[in-house]
Amino acid sequence: MEIQQRRAILPDMTHPHPTAILESALYADDLEAAESFYTTVMGLAVIARTEGRHVFFKLASGILLVFNPHATRIPTGNPDIPVPTHGATGPGHLCFAATRSEIDTWRDHLTEHSIPIEAEFDWPNGARSLYFRDPAGNSLEIAEPRLWSF
Repeated sequence: MEIQQRRAILPDMTHPHPTAILESALYADDLEAAESFYTTVMGLAVIARTEGRHVFFKLASGILLVFNPHATRIPTGNPDIPVPTHGATGPGHLCFAATRSEIDTWRDHLTEHSIPIEAEFDWPNGARSLYFRDPAGNSLEIAEPRLWSF
């Protein structure tokens, strides 16, 4: 696969535009396995949980939402929190930021927890990425933030 040249396309500053991602969502049928993985292996703190529906984790800047995709396709029925139905099928992807030396530490940590490393390489711009999967099959990556430096 050939990697195309990246270039920033500047937004039209005459209207509002997002400046950060506040939360990201992944989907898992087995929320207990997901919670165990994200607390034990990834070291994240649980901040909310609804049995059979979701478990939410706090990161330094942002929230990781892990939903049961079958439960989030059902309307909540709560008029005070009218969140639209949603869900996804198949594995998703999420990338965590880390320095190169932290990626080395993560590789060792994942290996100690018997988490297979699917890929580890340097991108054409020199940024390092490490790929593995959570128990639901979601593709997780740990990469140097300069991966997306323009």
